[in-house]
Amino acid sequence: MTLKKIIPAVLLVLATMIGAAPAGAEDVEKVFKFYCAQCHGLTGDGKGINVTEDFPVTPRAFNNAAEMNKLTDADLRNVIREGGPIASKSEMMPPWSKTLTDVEIDDLVKKLRDLCQCKGKQG
Repeated sequence: MTLKKIIPAVLLVLATMIGAAPAGAEDVEKVFKFYCAQCHGLTGDGKGINVTEDFPVTPRAFNNAAEMNKLTDADLRNVIREGGPIASKSEMMPPWSKTLTDVEIDDLVKKLRDLCQCKGKQG
């Protein structure tokens, strides 16, 4: 095989690999806005557009470091994957395990830690 044939093949492989790169900051923002901000708010204050006076629960405020520090990253992953009832919380928090990938869930955990500016309980 000549170099002229190898270079386009290598470029094609590289382009494919770049397209399959892990989610970046822009992607996690889109995921957060679509799946989380509706209830938890764009700033993570627990006051999303779905939260009205008759909303049956108060969504967790991700920007509350004192509360968020009580949770491990595993706690956050479990609730995102399995929904509120897994942590004895409201059924209003749906399970996202069939909707979001593990990478997206891990990126969301990092996003939540950014919002609270905390590391959380180590465990």
